[in-house]
Amino acid sequence: MSNILVRVENIVKNYVSGTETLHILKGINFQIEEGKSAAITGQSGSGKSTLLNIIGGLDRTDEGNVFIGNDEITSLSEKEMSAYRSKRVGFIFQFHYLLKDFTALENIMIPAYIAGMKKKDAMDKAKALLVDVNLEERAGHFPSQLSGGERQRVAVARSMVNDPALILADEPTGNLDPVNSDIVSELLYAAAQKRGKTLIVVTHDQKTAARAVSRLVLENGQLSQGQIL
Repeated sequence: MSNILVRVENIVKNYVSGTETLHILKGINFQIEEGKSAAITGQSGSGKSTLLNIIGGLDRTDEGNVFIGNDEITSLSEKEMSAYRSKRVGFIFQFHYLLKDFTALENIMIPAYIAGMKKKDAMDKAKALLVDVNLEERAGHFPSQLSGGERQRVAVARSMVNDPALILADEPTGNLDPVNSDIVSELLYAAAQKRGKTLIVVTHDQKTAARAVSRLVLENGQLSQGQIL
C-alpha cells in the first residue's frame, strides 16, 4: 500500500486589499503519494505560488490543514516551521538565488553545511548531485561563469542536498529558453525520481507539466483534477 506524503485539506487563503477581500484559495483538497510527482497549472494570479508557499511553510493558511506524512504543519510555531523548511523541504524558484561569490559546488554544499553536516560529507553529497544534473565539469565555476540553464541546474541540485522528502518547484523553467527549459525540466524530474523525492511543480510550461504523474489545474481558487498517468 502506498503512503501519502502530502495531504491538503480545505485550504482557504484570503488577502485584504484596501476595502476589498481577495479570495485566492477556496477550499483546496488534494493528496500526493510518496515518491510521486504533481504539476499545478493555471492562469497568472490564480494562487499557484500561494498554494506552494503554504505547503512549504513560507505562508500560513486562513483555514484548513496541511499534513506532511503524519505531521500537521499549519499550526507549527515559527521555530518549528523553520526547522520543517530546512530539513523536510527543498525549494526551487524561478530565480536561482545562487551566491555569486561561491562556486557551483559550494552553492550546493552550503545548506548541508549550515544544517550541521561535516564539510567532507557535504562536499561528497554536492559532487554526487552535480553528476545528477550533468554539471560535474562545472563544479569550480562561479554563477557568473554559468549559463542561465546551468545556474538553474545548480539550484535543482541544491534543493536536494539535505535529503528532503519533498521538493517544491515554483516556475523552475520560467526564465529559460525552450531548449534549456526542456533540459532543466527533464533533469529535475529524473533527479527527484532517482532519489525517491515527492515533487510538486508549479508551471506555465505544458511540457514541464506533462512530465508529472498527476496534473492539477487551479482555476477560480479551486483545483480540478487533470490527467493521472
